[in-house]
Amino acid sequence: MMLRFLKLEWKQFLRSASFGKSIAIKIIMGFFVLYFLATFLIIGIGGYYILKKQFPESDPLQLVNSYLLYAILGDLIFRYLMQKLPVMNIKPMLILPIKKSKLVHYVLGKSSVSFFNILGLFFYIPFSVVLIKEGYNTSGVLGWLFALILIIQSANFLNFLINKNKVALGVIAVTLLTLIGLQKFNIFDVTSYGGSVFDGIYQNPIYALIFLVVLALLYQLNYKQLRNLVYLDEAVSQKVEEAKSLDLSFTDKLGDVAPFIKNDMRLIWRNKRTKTVFLMSFLFLFYGLIFFTQKTYREMPAMLMFASLFVTGGFALNYGQFIPAWDSAHYKMLMSQSFKYRKFLESKWILMVFMTSFLYILSFPYLYFGIDIFLMITAGAIFNIGFNSLFLLFAGSFNRKRIDLNKSGFGNTQGTSATQFLIILPLMVFPMLVFWLFDKFVGGNSGYIVVASIGIISLLCKKYALNLIEKQYIKNKYVMINAFGKEA
Repeated sequence: MMLRFLKLEWKQFLRSASFGKSIAIKIIMGFFVLYFLATFLIIGIGGYYILKKQFPESDPLQLVNSYLLYAILGDLIFRYLMQKLPVMNIKPMLILPIKKSKLVHYVLGKSSVSFFNILGLFFYIPFSVVLIKEGYNTSGVLGWLFALILIIQSANFLNFLINKNKVALGVIAVTLLTLIGLQKFNIFDVTSYGGSVFDGIYQNPIYALIFLVVLALLYQLNYKQLRNLVYLDEAVSQKVEEAKSLDLSFTDKLGDVAPFIKNDMRLIWRNKRTKTVFLMSFLFLFYGLIFFTQKTYREMPAMLMFASLFVTGGFALNYGQFIPAWDSAHYKMLMSQSFKYRKFLESKWILMVFMTSFLYILSFPYLYFGIDIFLMITAGAIFNIGFNSLFLLFAGSFNRKRIDLNKSGFGNTQGTSATQFLIILPLMVFPMLVFWLFDKFVGGNSGYIVVASIGIISLLCKKYALNLIEKQYIKNKYVMINAFGKEA
C-alpha cells in the first residue's frame, strides 16, 4: 500500500500543471540542497581533524558534545520556520476501502525522510566513522550516533506538534538565547553540563534507548492528532474565521497614501505568508551575531557589510522582492479603481522605509561590538532606505508570479522566479564591493561614507526615480493583470 501511495504522488508531481512552469526553481533548489549536503559531508569527514588541530588538548568528541544542546535547540527553531508536514491529497481516498491508519502512518513516515532529517546525518555519520577509525570505542560511537538519529526524528515529530504555536517558538528561542548568554558571560557553564549528557551516552550506549521512548511517544501523539482529522466531513468542511478589525486611524496623517498603507497593513497581518515575512524581519536582527562574534569575519570587512545590510533590511528585502505580487489576488480590482499609481507605489516605499528605520532603532545593542560595527549597520540602513527600497520597487515591475497569501511562507517558493535571484546582485553584492574597494584602497571610514552616500543620493533622487518606476509599472500594467489572473 505504501508503494502505491508513492506511485500516486509521483504521478501527481509529474502531471501537475505547475510542473513545467516551476522546473527552473526546482533545479535551483536542488543545487542548494546538494550544496548543503556536500558542505555537511565535508565538515563531517574533516571535522575531527580540524578540531584536533585547533584544540590539541581537547577531545574532539567532547567538544562536539558540548555544543549539541545549542544545535538541537537551533534545529528546532529552524524546523519551526522552514519545515512543513508532508501531505497528500487524501480526499479521493476517504471514500475508498483504505484504512485511515495507513494514510496517517504514510504521511508520518514520509516526514521522517525529509531533507531536514537527512541533512544532520551527513555530518554525524561521517564523523562517527572517523571516530571509529581513530580508535574510539565502536559500541559507544554507535550508541551516540543512534541517540542523535533518534533526537533528529524526535525533533521532527515535536515540530509538528508545536508548529502552529507561536508561544512554543518564543519559549525555544528565549531558552536558546538565555543559554548562550549564560555561557558567554560566564554565569553558568552550559557546555559542560550539556556535553556531559552526550558523553554519558558514549560511555553507556544503553542510555540511547531513552530517546527511543521519547520518539515513540511523540510519534503516537502525532498519530492521534492526525487520525482525528482524517474524516471526509473534516476534509471538505470550510473554516469560518472571524475578521478582526484594527484601528489604523493613525495612518490618516499620511494623506493620499493612507488608504493603501491601511490595506497593506491589514494584508500583512491577516495572511499567513505576509505575517511570516513580517515576523521573520525581527529574526534577521540577530543575523549580525553570526558574523560580529567571530574573529574570522573581523578580517573580512565585506562580509561584515553583508551582515549589516541584513540586520536592518530583513523586511525590505523579503517583502519588497514580491511587490506587487502580494496584491495579485485582487490586482484586477485595484487596477479598475480611479487612483494614482504613484500613491500605490509610495505606500509600499513608506512601509519598507518605516520598517527599516524601526529595525535600525532595535539594532542599537550592536554598539556592544564597537562603534565600527554600528557605523557599518548605520551605513547599511541608509543604503536600504535610499537605494534598496527604490530598486525593489523597480524590480517589482517584472514580477509575473501570483502568490497565495493563505499558504505558509516558510519553505514556500510560490511566486519566486528568476527576478528574485537576479536582484540579489545589486542589492547585496554592489554595496559589499563598493565598501571593500574603498576600505582597502582608501581606508579610514571611506567605506561607510560611500555606502551611506549612495543611499542618501538615492533618497534625494526619490522623486525622479518614482517617476521612472511609475512609468514602468503602467507600461507593464496589462501584462501583470493577465499574469496575476492565472492560477499559481
